[in-house]
Amino acid sequence: MNRRAFLGAMGGAAAAGLAGCLGIGSGSAENGTGSSAFYHPGNLKTAFVRNGDYPDDPAPADGVPPEFGGRPAERSIDTAAFETLDVNGQTVKLAPIDVAKYWYDRGEARFVDARPKTQYEHAHIYGAVNSPAQPQAAGGPVDGWPTDDRVVAYCGCPHHLSAIRASTLQAAGYTDVYVIDEGFWTWHDRGYPMAGTDFDKPAAYHIDGRVDPAYSGAYAWATAVDSDQQEAAPIGDDGLYELHLRFSDISEATTIRVDTPAYSVTGTLADLVAGTVTG
Repeated sequence: MNRRAFLGAMGGAAAAGLAGCLGIGSGSAENGTGSSAFYHPGNLKTAFVRNGDYPDDPAPADGVPPEFGGRPAERSIDTAAFETLDVNGQTVKLAPIDVAKYWYDRGEARFVDARPKTQYEHAHIYGAVNSPAQPQAAGGPVDGWPTDDRVVAYCGCPHHLSAIRASTLQAAGYTDVYVIDEGFWTWHDRGYPMAGTDFDKPAAYHIDGRVDPAYSGAYAWATAVDSDQQEAAPIGDDGLYELHLRFSDISEATTIRVDTPAYSVTGTLADLVAGTVTG
């Protein structure tokens, strides 16, 4: 389905409701009710620039990129062959970035940035909206989006936050959901269309931690206390987890909080990357 078909399927009333969707609602993956945090260039005051000479996006709330012209020829995609992850009781499909870019160029998917708003503002896929992943599998639908439309979520780690958000979208009734397997920073490295305030790639940091293996399958979260930037990582069968951070404007002196089902630890980034966090 291309952009015109997406917008036509929504109808006038639904499109008007989507354009007016601002701010944060409340939702749960368990009942699929309410809506999640939802941001885009139409409801943010941030002055975004683009990394290329791209056409304006006439509908920034729909998650579909604008028409660039020169759409690639249609080809067959075997989505059943995609690798998958089991997340929050959902089977999440990992779309190779080349497939995601093909859908993007044809206007055949809605794109959702699952990172916190600060990271979305720094740099994001041009045309994508921001609907951050949340702890405890919280997160409902995106207001006004039909549940049978194709949705592609992404994050930077490369698919922890996006897999969480994809799982909650599926729990809310969406039937054609994918995650970009390689993540946003591969999109960035390839120079694909982006918007933001600064396209410099942040430094990478790793925080290793350990909890009781009884918590296997749950998630550990890292939060930059002053900016609310977040990252998540699953806890393995051995109780180990590894948080991959690419936060904007941080240093080793930045205060980071690590939350797990067993403990919460706050310290400087330098302290947390120096050893294994154990509570």
